[in-house]
Amino acid sequence: MGQRRGGLGWGAFLLAFLLLLVTLGATAQTLKSANPTYDKIVDAVIARYHLPGIAVGVIENGQVVYVRTAGETVAGSGQKITPQTLFKIASNSKAMTTALLGRLVDQGKLHWDDPVTKYLPQFRMHDPWVTANMRVADLLTHSSGLPEGGGDLMLWPEPNAFTRADIIHGLAFIKPGYSFRSQYQYDNLLYVVAGEVAAAAGGAPYETLMRREVFEPLGLSRCQVGAWNRDAVGNVAQPHRQDNGHNVAIDEDAALIPAISSAPAGGIRCDLDDMLSWARNWLVPTPAQLAWLSPAQRQILQAPHMLIPVSAQRRAWDHSHVMAYGYGWRMTDVDGAWNVWHTGTLNGMYSMLSLLPDRRSGFVFMINGEADSARTVLGEVLTKHFTAPSDTHDVNWYADALDRAAKQHAATSSMPDTSKQHPATPSDLATWTGIYRDPWFGEISLCPSNNKVRFAAKKSPKLAGTVMRLGTRHLVHWDDSGDLDAWLDFHAAHDSQPITLRMAKIDPKGDFSSDYEDLDFQRVGGCH
Repeated sequence: MGQRRGGLGWGAFLLAFLLLLVTLGATAQTLKSANPTYDKIVDAVIARYHLPGIAVGVIENGQVVYVRTAGETVAGSGQKITPQTLFKIASNSKAMTTALLGRLVDQGKLHWDDPVTKYLPQFRMHDPWVTANMRVADLLTHSSGLPEGGGDLMLWPEPNAFTRADIIHGLAFIKPGYSFRSQYQYDNLLYVVAGEVAAAAGGAPYETLMRREVFEPLGLSRCQVGAWNRDAVGNVAQPHRQDNGHNVAIDEDAALIPAISSAPAGGIRCDLDDMLSWARNWLVPTPAQLAWLSPAQRQILQAPHMLIPVSAQRRAWDHSHVMAYGYGWRMTDVDGAWNVWHTGTLNGMYSMLSLLPDRRSGFVFMINGEADSARTVLGEVLTKHFTAPSDTHDVNWYADALDRAAKQHAATSSMPDTSKQHPATPSDLATWTGIYRDPWFGEISLCPSNNKVRFAAKKSPKLAGTVMRLGTRHLVHWDDSGDLDAWLDFHAAHDSQPITLRMAKIDPKGDFSSDYEDLDFQRVGGCH
């Protein structure tokens, strides 16, 4: 028999505790289907875009009021998405990286205005003046001068052999696309550098610091970074693409998931429960969370630091007047309400975290399929639920508007007709075959194989494909259809200079992370 405390016996206490757990469990189950408004929105998006899987959570006035999951971790597997299913949160990782930096500032180990070279003496940008004047804060605002997506080929496709040291070394060879601090152009490499700054200031690898300084204090028990075991952790969503109307899993994880260089920019995985905890930490921080990260640092992270042009669509849909980037967060006014948010995009994985701080409300969702338009539509309709509740535009209205815009784009696109491309022969390319080198991307080979010519990147094994001929031009058609095909433009040797190769996206408006235009290859040898 247990001792009595406050008149409640141990047996009675245990029974009361179990009843409380049952009640909480029933409440959680009810929350998943208690709001027909949210169910209608999510169901419509799933149906419109045939999503393989999704996890959605909504916060109203600081409380989680809606949790919804649907679909499977792998299409056809029968393994259901749950609130504990891990998704790649992609660029939503950036806010976790900046929170880590904010922790180090609170601890006196780092200052936002410190020069990057204080922590990384080997750091170099293309312009020596920019190198000397680049502050830690400048790594975070997408205003460094790097062209949009500059150097992303060192991050993706994964897996590849580019280390963080390779990335820091390669920055010196990427030519700027605009002047330092003059405009916003999204980049990922400098968030990798920021992760290395954190490691230098914090005295431990980025992954160790992220677990110790962010995941553990906030109780984000399922979030993963670095190397981990898929089966030991369990319940991991895999990315998908659509093939003839069917969702097909792509780039599936091996049993041992390796650490990746891109982690500070976009390599963290979390489940819905942890993402909702992460969101509530910003909307309604507890005293312990305010001790974890001070109000001063919270304000700095989510304050406007670099203006972003407001698109015509955003002006029309949201009546937005200003848009800006903080440290790992975007922000804008939506129907007069202040919105702090970010998205995440990786091949076959999409996410969005959106906060309305003045209302202590927001939402998060993660999708394991091709979902660019689905994310836009779901994010818009959920936002309007808070900022313009009388708005009558539904999921299909926004989806139809995006479809019309896509058709207009296609009608004016300079994308060429590639239906008549055919493999180039080794004799056709005899003048140009060989080993080429770019100062930041490294070596590639353009060499004969089975009466074709193959493109292969030494440090990025998934960036491989067959050289094709289209009219008088050549292009590379990648083995992985998720990568954007690229023109190959050869230039003959002259004045003792070697043969050179420049590349460009077939679709000039394609994903900026396929930054072929920043490559400048010179032939350094023949095929072996």
